[in-house]
Amino acid sequence: MMNLAGKAELFQSLHRGGEPLVLANAWDVAGALLVREAGARAVATTSAGVAWSLGAPDGDRLNRDRALDLVARVAAAVDVPVTADIESGFASKPEGVAETVRGVIEAGAVGVNIEDTFRGGVSPLRPVEEQCERIAAARQAADAAGIPLYVNARVDVYLRAAGEREDRLGAALERAAAYLEAGASGVFVPGVVDPVTVSALVKGVAAPLNILVGPGDPAVAELAGLGVARVSVGSAIASAAYAVVRRATRELLDSGTYTALEEGLGHGELNALLEG
Repeated sequence: MMNLAGKAELFQSLHRGGEPLVLANAWDVAGALLVREAGARAVATTSAGVAWSLGAPDGDRLNRDRALDLVARVAAAVDVPVTADIESGFASKPEGVAETVRGVIEAGAVGVNIEDTFRGGVSPLRPVEEQCERIAAARQAADAAGIPLYVNARVDVYLRAAGEREDRLGAALERAAAYLEAGASGVFVPGVVDPVTVSALVKGVAAPLNILVGPGDPAVAELAGLGVARVSVGSAIASAAYAVVRRATRELLDSGTYTALEEGLGHGELNALLEG
């Protein structure tokens, strides 16, 4: 079997502009196995889906150890590289981010997302210098472990509507450049899908660009044509799954019928998946 460093190198190689790595984010082992069964070349976790499934809201509210336990379970279950969404690093200080990254590697994952949203701060985003220290700490921890971890630096300028609209592209590019200098492997800019801006980001970021998508957004082929290197759906699949829970339960209680359950996977099929 491929060792962890080999998986990390493979994962890095899957990020190619114009031929994007497509990630259907999972939040538990069964979901990760279904993603792999469908042909995914890698598995990514969704911080929101993981938090919800473990009884916590998204947004740096989940206990680090519980999150890492889930990452370890997913990484042990699939034979492809796993990348973990670690929100802001589950820590207030850079040394805490480093500790989280060591835990991610011990769990068997070869990539992380680290966001620059600053919850509870006076600004919606962390200061660039502070975020660079956190990214550098992550990189140093991975290097010390001998693993070429893929650090996907999330730039939340658009997601958090930070600053004036006309200034956001410049701000995003400035942050991206600083994060890459600090040791990031790639850049993730959620909250933007319009082709003009995506194209400008591809041209302005000197590393693989990750775009977040959902219903109504440009298809993967269109984003590939713009040069995007990674396309992910974040919490969208988890949200859709929980919508089935609500819809099926309301139907059951209101009308006593079960049509919302018609497309469910068979008991035996899921058992077989987990039995390997």
